[in-house]
Amino acid sequence: MQYYSLNRQSPTVDFRAATIAGQAPDGGLYFPETIPQFSAEFLKALPLLSRADIAYTVMQPYVGDTIPEAELRRICAETVNFEFPLVPVTEQIGALELFHGPTLAFKDVGARFMSRCLGYFSQGETKAVTVLVATSGDTGGAVAHGFLGVPGVEVVILYPSGKVSPLQELQLTTLGQNITALEIAGNFDDCQRLVKQTFLDEELTRQRTLTSANSINVARWLPQQLYYLFAMQQWQPGAPPVVAVPSGNFGNLCAGLLAHASGLPVGHFIAACNANDAGADYLRSGTFTPKAAIATISNAMDVGHPSNFIRILELFKHEHATISQLLSGYTVSDADTSATIRRIDAERGYLLDPHGAVAFFALENYLQEYPAAAGFLLATAHPVKFPEVVEPLIGRKIELPAALHYLLEQPKQRVPLPPHYEALRNWLLPQ
Repeated sequence: MQYYSLNRQSPTVDFRAATIAGQAPDGGLYFPETIPQFSAEFLKALPLLSRADIAYTVMQPYVGDTIPEAELRRICAETVNFEFPLVPVTEQIGALELFHGPTLAFKDVGARFMSRCLGYFSQGETKAVTVLVATSGDTGGAVAHGFLGVPGVEVVILYPSGKVSPLQELQLTTLGQNITALEIAGNFDDCQRLVKQTFLDEELTRQRTLTSANSINVARWLPQQLYYLFAMQQWQPGAPPVVAVPSGNFGNLCAGLLAHASGLPVGHFIAACNANDAGADYLRSGTFTPKAAIATISNAMDVGHPSNFIRILELFKHEHATISQLLSGYTVSDADTSATIRRIDAERGYLLDPHGAVAFFALENYLQEYPAAAGFLLATAHPVKFPEVVEPLIGRKIELPAALHYLLEQPKQRVPLPPHYEALRNWLLPQ
């Protein structure tokens, strides 16, 4: 498999080169030259296959010969060695729980896959690889945990000061070793802008081998297809489901659309957005206009300029009419998000996190228009990661899973920086 830059000013590269570079030299995102197709036999056997075998079958065409089969099978097995239950919430709506990994967030899958690929690729390298990542919440913790202790890899995480939850901040600032957290006095878009500027700095990239662990990186983005296949393993026979995806930077949704393009039978997709709805606005109007990020209670989706949206456009050849047949966009207010958390907890005994609540509200509204349909939402994070939002709504404390109690005892280690590129550049340059 070869990957081309969406800016089309750089040569094509294989999976190894795309993973190590993160972003093409011309600043574009990498995109696969061909979309692999699932065989009819594979789709029919889906309910009987192990998650590890599904992961290998899906990822092998993208990886090609850059990783030997035995090594890739090991990477895939380690990536998905926890549960992905599809839990009924109402008669028409289920929740695909993606928060049973080590950091209680869906991004564990992509981070684990990428960290193990990069660990393999860095063997024998004389210069350490620096993984530079911007986070609006869960990416940072998942990447930090995934790369912790990986030889030859240093991780630098940029997060917006005061705009991630307390537990999320602990997950990115307490590990030490090869993990450094930079607390940026700005929002997520500032963090993402700084990361992109770094990759375009030729002097800096000569002195450091840089890559990104955001979903701009193909090794973080592509494994997210697996969620949708694990859901379809559990989907009862009948009409293809409607899938609602909490959408911030759009990597997760784009991966689902890619799986659909490979043959996965999904009936319809919903981009469930909060007030940061440039993507949903495009689906309604046909015009994509980035906006300044707005702070909401679903903070991991507070992205004004979603970088992965260009991949969705590429997948559909920039044809709005084609995209909008398969994908609908919804904008959900904080008030509706809060009311949904409270109502579903009281009526159904199911606790949504703020991002899952955005998706639930959007899916519920879609199904009111199409009552014969059914579907599921992607529950992307455990509600315990957002106690300041959820607990006042439900009137009780959410218990922290025992596996995370140790975080409360750890001191936070972070480097405060202003949202200016020169400050980041000076910190990254070898002293």
